Order: sequence, then C-alpha cells, then structure tokens
Amino acid sequence: MSVNEGRTATSRGWKPTQVYAMAGICLAIGLVLGYLFRGSASDATSTAATARASSQGQTAAPTQMPSLDDMKKMADKKAEPLLAKLQNDPNNSDLLNQIGTIYKATHQFKDAIGYYQKAVQANPGNNPARTDLASCFYYEGDVDGALTQLQQALTYNPKDANALFNLGMIRWKGKGDTKGAVEAWNRLLKSNPQLDQHKKAEIEQLLTEAQSLKVTN
Repeated sequence: MSVNEGRTATSRGWKPTQVYAMAGICLAIGLVLGYLFRGSASDATSTAATARASSQGQTAAPTQMPSLDDMKKMADKKAEPLLAKLQNDPNNSDLLNQIGTIYKATHQFKDAIGYYQKAVQANPGNNPARTDLASCFYYEGDVDGALTQLQQALTYNPKDANALFNLGMIRWKGKGDTKGAVEAWNRLLKSNPQLDQHKKAEIEQLLTEAQSLKVTN
C-alpha cells in the first residue's frame, strides 16, 4: 500500500486505525509494488500513530487488524457512491480506476482486477489503471499476466517510471530473471533523468543487489 493510497482511504472516511491496519497487511504480502514512486505507507502510518499518541500523552497501542471480510465490507461501502455514478457513465475509465483502487487498497484483488480491466478497456492508455492491474495480477499469482500488462503500459508510455520499476521487480521476484530486472531498471534511470537523488539511489541499490545475484547464479 502506498502513502497516496493511505491518504485516499483516510479522505474517503476510513478511520485512521483501519488505515494503519491495512498498511500492516500490505507488509505481510511481501512485495509492495511501486513503493519507490508512491512511498511506504507503513512508515507514514506508524509514524502518524505514534505522533498522535504522543501528543495525547499516551503510548501507542497495537492495532487489531480487520479481517479480509471486514475489509471487503469497508470497500463495498466506500465504493457505493462511485458505483451509483458508474450506472450513468459505465465507460468512465477514471471512475472505474477509482473503484478498482478502493478494492486494491483493501486487498480485494479479484474485485479490483475486474474494475481495472474495464478501465483499460474503456481507455487503453490509462497507465495508472494498467499498472495497478498488473500489481493485482501479481498478488493473485498470475506473474505472466502482470508482465503482459506492464509491457502494454510501456507501449503507451515507454518512460513510465512505475511500469518500469514494477517490471523489474516482477521479473526478479516473480521469474527469477535478474538480467531482465537490471535491464528494466537501467532503462528507468536512462529515460527518467529527472528522478531525485534518493530515488536514484534506491534503484541503484536494487541494481547492485540484482547484479551480484547474476554473478553468483
């Protein structure tokens, strides 16, 4: 889960404790795609929780995570007004993307996939939706499907930073293809010279690790 997704969830009415719990579940999944360009929600939310408790003179207490069923109900509730709008505008790609993101944020990946697929069918160049669709495919175990979506995203925008970053991560973690990961991240750095130094350093660190594995394998 990303910082932006966490902020979106809060703005849509989820309680902070629920958002913190979602971030914790994201960590349990393992690979959080796109974190480099969207931020780490786990750091942001835990810091916010600690700060809130400190300001009230309290010690931060562990937050009980909602179940996936609870999160599904939360997603359904938050999606209701958007689904109502969708009835009058069923091919609104941005609206479909927003609904998909609600389900993705609550780890209802199959539901999210359905809305993201409709979003890219309505607008094939909707790269944010396509990149998130790839992430959901990956989380559902469809590595090849994820890679296909990322490759398609790059046909619309060959410099798409999130698509290139995730392409490297999935090639590496999903396929054991360190050579392919290195290729994607080198392409990312070359095509996005505007990246700040911190992000460049993160990618270079990943490159170093992947290249060392290429030598040992």
